[in-house]
Amino acid sequence: MARLFGGGSLGDSKRESKGSSSLRISSSTAAADLPSPFGQLGVALSDRELRETAYEIFVASCRTIGAKPLAYAPQAERSPSLSPSSASPLQRSLTSADASKMKKTLGIRPSSKKGSPGKEGSPSNSAKKPATVGELMRVQMRVSEQTDSRIRKGLVRIAAGQLGRRVESMVLPLELLQQFKTSDFPDRQEYEAWKTRNLNVLEAGLLVHPLLPLEKSDTASQRLRQIIRGASGKPIETGRNSESMQVLRSAVMSIACRSPDGSSDFCHWADGFPLNLHLYQMLLEACFDDSEDGSIIDEIDEVLELIKKTWVILGINQILHNLCFAWVLFHCFVTTGEADIDLLFAADNQMAEVAKDAKAIKDPDYSKILSSTLSSILGWTEKRLLTYHDTFSASNIENFQGIISLGVSAAKILVEDISNEYRRKRREESDVARSRVDTYIRSSLRTAFAQRMEQADSMRSSKNHDTPTPVLSILAKDIGELARKEKELFSPILRKWHPLAAGVAVATLHSCYGSELRQFLSGATEVTPDTVEVLKAADKLEKDLVHIAVEDSVDSEDGGKSLIREMPPYESDIAIANLVKVWIKTREEGLKEWVDQNLQQENWNPRANMENCAPSATEVLRIINETLDAFFQLPIQMHAMLLPDFLIELDKSLQRYALKVKSGCGTRGSFVPPFPALTRCDIGSKLWKKKEKLQNLPKRGSQVGSTNGDISFALPQLCVRMNSLHYIWTELENLEKKIKTCLRNLESAQADIANGLQIRFEMTVAACHEGILQLCETTAYKVIFHDMSRVLWDALYVGDTASSRIDPFIKEANHILETISNTVHSRVRNRVVTAIMKASFDGFLLVLLAGGPSRAFSRQDSEIIEGDFRSLKDMYLADGDGLPQELVEKAASQVKNVLPLFHTDTESLIERFKRLVTDTYGAASKSRYPLPPTSGNWNFTEANTVLRVLCHRHDEAATRFLKKTYNLPKKL
Repeated sequence: MARLFGGGSLGDSKRESKGSSSLRISSSTAAADLPSPFGQLGVALSDRELRETAYEIFVASCRTIGAKPLAYAPQAERSPSLSPSSASPLQRSLTSADASKMKKTLGIRPSSKKGSPGKEGSPSNSAKKPATVGELMRVQMRVSEQTDSRIRKGLVRIAAGQLGRRVESMVLPLELLQQFKTSDFPDRQEYEAWKTRNLNVLEAGLLVHPLLPLEKSDTASQRLRQIIRGASGKPIETGRNSESMQVLRSAVMSIACRSPDGSSDFCHWADGFPLNLHLYQMLLEACFDDSEDGSIIDEIDEVLELIKKTWVILGINQILHNLCFAWVLFHCFVTTGEADIDLLFAADNQMAEVAKDAKAIKDPDYSKILSSTLSSILGWTEKRLLTYHDTFSASNIENFQGIISLGVSAAKILVEDISNEYRRKRREESDVARSRVDTYIRSSLRTAFAQRMEQADSMRSSKNHDTPTPVLSILAKDIGELARKEKELFSPILRKWHPLAAGVAVATLHSCYGSELRQFLSGATEVTPDTVEVLKAADKLEKDLVHIAVEDSVDSEDGGKSLIREMPPYESDIAIANLVKVWIKTREEGLKEWVDQNLQQENWNPRANMENCAPSATEVLRIINETLDAFFQLPIQMHAMLLPDFLIELDKSLQRYALKVKSGCGTRGSFVPPFPALTRCDIGSKLWKKKEKLQNLPKRGSQVGSTNGDISFALPQLCVRMNSLHYIWTELENLEKKIKTCLRNLESAQADIANGLQIRFEMTVAACHEGILQLCETTAYKVIFHDMSRVLWDALYVGDTASSRIDPFIKEANHILETISNTVHSRVRNRVVTAIMKASFDGFLLVLLAGGPSRAFSRQDSEIIEGDFRSLKDMYLADGDGLPQELVEKAASQVKNVLPLFHTDTESLIERFKRLVTDTYGAASKSRYPLPPTSGNWNFTEANTVLRVLCHRHDEAATRFLKKTYNLPKKL
């Protein structure tokens, strides 16, 4: 079923000749925006070929209904005077149909003509009229007498060979292929086209769109596909019971005889979607007259009676007929240039039957076809209704009424009977018709307003340039005329679906004009004669629009209050306030853009100025100062009232700068290396070869992912970033003083208001504070774990502890601290050095407890470790010139807490570890202890910390315990 809704026109219709276009299309563009709701067939069948196949089905269905056997008579011998009682349905004589029941049902006015003219030969009205229903149908479907004669002859032959067999139990294209050969056609080209058409119909009905889905493993479908594809290279011998025809028949019947209920009385070859709908559309199109702009033929009752006889083959029922007929009526109205208004009203009346069916039938397959058809109708109608001022006028207002009625009907069915969303809501909460019409009114009037705006602009340009009339003054007059036209011409019709149609219209115009008025005022820096003239015209227009809205909503439930709420007054104070807000927003957006562009180009050069801060920091403050000056120079009387909003935007801009300064620098987690897996010491030898030592070093490739070699994140540049944030932070106080001074210089009334204002850049202060803290920590961990990795992580205590001590690290750290001292502002310097100290202590502990198998410590090494840590602390104390001793000792407390474990004997460590694990996890069984998780909170009372000391203990007892308890490896 999903194939039905791909959109597009009927398959390969472009291949048709100019004279055989469907439904008397006078122009190929008449229905260009009206896609078929049935989707594409996916098979090379033109409209002419589909029409001929539909005619064959029609004739076969009608000729097998009567009790008498089929008999063939040449066209010239057929008598037009057969009585209805004795003739087959096709030979029934035509009678006057002035009182057509169908036309009456569809609401079509009686026709003055008697019968439908012929269609072959000359198009003049003197053409011979068909005498029978069958002849009329042949003419309506543009089938030649020669083709009709051949079809009838073939059906007689089929009946003679299969007496008693009903047409629904055979595959018509297959049977016709069996009956005719090349000699039955005027030339071989026509024969080949006929054969190809029948094969394509078989492909469409049995392979592409079968009633029952085909399995991929189905041999019959594979065989049939091969026969059809090979027909061009190996022609099928039609017209006799040849071997190729027997193979074709076998494959076709195997597929066609499959039935949903398991019966084999019916052949299913033309009842799969959407093939059956395309064929049925061709039959229904015969109900419309070529020579009279697509109007419905007088004989529609008789023709439809016979068309319905094809239902059994096509799988059509009354519900599908109602839907297809509604579509064909609408399609004919569109494709004939919208000339016959009766077709539009007929389609709308037929839609009432569709609506009844939609409420009663909830079949998902039907719902999909219904949705696709109604969507096509709704799409076409809405394209016109959304701009109905362009499409309709007093001369075709009847078309407007019909199209909106049809569009609303389609929308109601789509929403109320198909949409699941609608069912979830209470019905009274959703008025589909009113909602749609509301949308049409607003959309069309917005479009009409835009057109009047362009016209007013052109009029202004064509007048004297010395004293031109403002565009909005011209526009106000035009909009007043448009509102009156809407009220008199369109609103009386639209009120059927929307009781406040005129009110909605003027509310929309009021909104559109208000938007232009605000835009006009936003471009004005002072009150000018143009501004005054525009405001006067706007005031008059507003009074006229409000009058119409109030008049239209007198009888409404709320007395028009909802509409009036849609029409906020054009007040000058509000306009000026909005003008200033736009001015503020423009400055804020400009600042935002400036921040983004300049920070991308900033190189954070520490020698750029005396303050060692970024030039962008001083520049952004200069722009803020200039923006403040411009604000207080605006010619308004509401500075104090608008100042809070203005300060919020400035605060956001500076906050954005502060956040951008720290972005991309990473965090401490970006630089700390991952903990290697736990191992035990190799007691064989502690003095490894250099090559072996390098192989046991943990890899650092994943440690630093945020620097990428970018120089803007090097140490000097990070220092400049911190200086820049500190500089802005300190300058905020000066900005606040300047704002207070400017307010005091205003008139006393504003100064009194200003006394209660809170003038603070709170977001910027918070962003600068957080940014400096983050940059200090990021800088510290980058320096320790990335920049100094080769003297800490890669070297400290690797191999022999005594020969790889802390001295190289301290030497390099002194150079880095000197760089920081020379670059970072004095008020930030101690924070950075403190962060580096904490990071170095963390790094020192990480080397001792998570340094991997390349590091091993004996009890005697504990003195070396403690001595190195004292040296590390002394570097930060700097003989009293560095950090305060209390601060250093507090930061060193964790290291000092852990170091005693390194001179504790192995047996005591093992006992301590067992006790800690038992206290935490309960008693162990058979010397097995749970492996304590790594928390990173190193402490001598924490089991994982003690375990890591054992892992690095160069001692036989330690390695034996770890081997027995956890089976830890000696190498990674």
